[in-house]
Amino acid sequence: MNLLKKSATAALLLSGFLGAAAHAETPGVTADKIVFGQSAAFDGPAGALGTGMHQGLMAAFSAANKAGGVNGRMLEIVKYDDGYEPDQAIENTKKLIEQDKVFSIIGAVGTPTSRATQPIATEAKVPFVGPFTGAGFLRDSANSNVINVRATYDQETETWIKHLTEDLGISKIAILYQDDGFGRVGLAGVNKALEKRGMKLVAEGTYQRNTTAVKTALLAIRKAEPEAVVMVGAYKPLAEFIKLSKKLKLDPVFVTISFVGSRALAAELGDQGAGVVISQVVPFPWDSSIPLVAKYTEDLKAYDASLEPGFVSLEGYMVGRLTVMALEKAGKDLSRESFLEAVYGTGTFDLGGAKLEYGPGDNQGMGDVFLSVIQADGSFKSVEKLSK
Repeated sequence: MNLLKKSATAALLLSGFLGAAAHAETPGVTADKIVFGQSAAFDGPAGALGTGMHQGLMAAFSAANKAGGVNGRMLEIVKYDDGYEPDQAIENTKKLIEQDKVFSIIGAVGTPTSRATQPIATEAKVPFVGPFTGAGFLRDSANSNVINVRATYDQETETWIKHLTEDLGISKIAILYQDDGFGRVGLAGVNKALEKRGMKLVAEGTYQRNTTAVKTALLAIRKAEPEAVVMVGAYKPLAEFIKLSKKLKLDPVFVTISFVGSRALAAELGDQGAGVVISQVVPFPWDSSIPLVAKYTEDLKAYDASLEPGFVSLEGYMVGRLTVMALEKAGKDLSRESFLEAVYGTGTFDLGGAKLEYGPGDNQGMGDVFLSVIQADGSFKSVEKLSK
């Protein structure tokens, strides 16, 4: 009898060992958890962006964990601050992949940082999920490990120019952009949309990433007396630009991009934010008639009752929900390959008021662009068209 017991115990131990060995084949996956890695800006002039993405991701993951995890595994995120600087993002990403051995990179923030880190993830065959950027290079069909959720910057800039010209009849448009890969992607998109209409920018101004040194750019733009200034940058420098503009009696229509961090921009501007237009790539976070938004609001409060809804955390939540759904589809025998196959093989993920679509050579997700306008009290209004 003792011999039988010993044999059964040995068999169980061997079974457990083999199970652990099988899980060990996929980094970041154990019998009871899946570990993701996030390198993003959590401090500095873009800090609200990484923070918002992380909060949204954690709201989705926490809801899944409370329901027993995904196929019995809890979801975790190891995060590092890259300060929105490519060199630090590279260091963080290598650490996440090589030392922390995460299953996937998730919720990266920014074009210059993603341009630096996506090739590292691609070479290591690590999924690169839900980057907070609309840069076109991430939509390259060769990068099948990249899973995007949001519309592209070209789609956002086309929406700007369409509404400025058609709704308001504006013809004199200037641009302020961050002088790096992010800003230049936005500049190219604006030029493309203007050329389509036989138009050109009346002025350009730039500033350096992670600074608020916008005065020289403002003086160059002011000379052209633009009717609208479109802006491609982060919230702190753009808020500084708008406030300085108003001091100098330049008050055109200000339009900016989803990446800006809408709530952070409104907070920075205070009572000077009224009328600023921001394009968005997620549904309106306060419209609880949308099932996705109602669930997001509930899960965000359950994760941290002190948090308020916003565009950035809703995007993070959508990335998190997509990830959970794909993990469920991939099943118990999870690998990086089966996860990616689940995304592309499923094709359409209905989040309840927002659909993400994938297929062979298509890693885009969603292409919708929405317009919002900051109100006098710092809140937001969703609009179909612009008005004077």
